[in-house]
Amino acid sequence: MKTSDLVFIGIKGSVIALSGASGQQVWATQLKGRGFVNVVLQKEAVLAACEGEIFCLDPLTGKARWQNPLKGFGIGLATIATECNPGGSLAPLLAEQRSHEGDGAGTVSTTV
Repeated sequence: MKTSDLVFIGIKGSVIALSGASGQQVWATQLKGRGFVNVVLQKEAVLAACEGEIFCLDPLTGKARWQNPLKGFGIGLATIATECNPGGSLAPLLAEQRSHEGDGAGTVSTTV
């Protein structure tokens, strides 16, 4: 199997690899917590950020190559930008916005 045969999903503190052809789960790796996971594929590595930490996973096995707790930055949502994905992902921003819907925190008001 090749990395290009897989689809990577970040959900509830985990990264899951699915077969792009069948949708069958190939592997799942629990990272930290149960919150939103931002996932980016960079060449032959899966980068995942959750609960204020970043992880580098082997795309074929899901085994952690390294992790960095990003000490001193808290546990908020993080975006990941790479040469292959220079703008980062809007997913963390959208997740943060959804988490505030209904409590007024995401509401923008203007005064005329």
